[in-house]
Amino acid sequence: MSTGELPPPEKLIEQLLTGMSKLNASDLHVKVGYIPIYRIGGHLKHLSMSAIPDSEFVAKMFMPMVPPNRQDDYEKRGSVDFSFSGTTGDRYRINVFRSGNEMNAAVRRVQSNIPDFNSLTLPPVYRKICERANDGLVLISGVTGSGKSSTLAAMLNHINQHRSAHVITIEDPVEFRFTPDKCIISQREVGIDVDSFHTALRYVVRQDPDIILIGEMRDRETMMAALQSAETGHLVLGTLHCSDAQQSFARILEFFPRNEHSFIRSSLANSLRAICCQRLLPGITKGSRLPATEVLLSNSIVRDRIRTERDQDIPAIINQSTEEGMRSFTHSLAEMIEKEMVHYDTAMEYAPSREALASQVKGIKTSAQGLV
Repeated sequence: MSTGELPPPEKLIEQLLTGMSKLNASDLHVKVGYIPIYRIGGHLKHLSMSAIPDSEFVAKMFMPMVPPNRQDDYEKRGSVDFSFSGTTGDRYRINVFRSGNEMNAAVRRVQSNIPDFNSLTLPPVYRKICERANDGLVLISGVTGSGKSSTLAAMLNHINQHRSAHVITIEDPVEFRFTPDKCIISQREVGIDVDSFHTALRYVVRQDPDIILIGEMRDRETMMAALQSAETGHLVLGTLHCSDAQQSFARILEFFPRNEHSFIRSSLANSLRAICCQRLLPGITKGSRLPATEVLLSNSIVRDRIRTERDQDIPAIINQSTEEGMRSFTHSLAEMIEKEMVHYDTAMEYAPSREALASQVKGIKTSAQGLV
């Protein structure tokens, strides 16, 4: 698109969404007074066009996409969150929000093809978790934009291909659309199929699910319902916004008052099956972003540490239990360097401890030299 007068709003948004697919952009930012911006390979790229003139222009771009029963959300709450299917087959998670009394929008592209473990370069332990966990709680943790939704989709798709189960998802909004294979899959979107996560979870066990997917663990009610469902024989998959396994416990406990922590820890010790954490970092291939992963699997030692409030031991347990499939971010980064997936300097920028990573990489080099 060349610099100059903008096309009509409805035409511009169509061009921008199509351009996201062509350029493999993950996000689009539309802000009054700014030129539209793509995020490509983790980096913001300004497009060659004029700035967005005003809120009325933004409203004409996005509000026709908003489901009828969500139209009032923007005026009442200052934002509205919804999904939209484009002409390319991709889906888009769109948030229209008020800032400085102007209307702005953030668009996340969700590719039409559901990813698998290989395309996401996830380690084999993810597949094992899907195959072995029949009940309990499995959490995918990471900061915003770390690929949690794609990982969760890959896990559910693997289950769909290999297990016979009734799956109910509760999402805000629905991102990936699943085609039932061996599973029956009922996808419920907050704001369209149900008014809130809390309402959906209150009645979900009456809908005879084997597996419950919760798009985001965002409050006390959601977390409590997830724990209760996990303890009553259901497999619960969900996401948390935090950076590593140890912080995941702190994040869960933040939802509850201190006098309930003992009960919650007991429930977690009984129901937790795995916490899988990830961080995306730039790969050697231009424009690629790859996940460094940390995986905590529940065993008798982990259960004891959860009950006795010894979360500080979690990193050491992970490092000492690699034969079980557990892995630390340091181990993952060293592996990515060894396989020439990321540059050494890039891995160092993302390492929890540069000294530990340098030592592990040196160990790998020494071991490899011994085989020559």
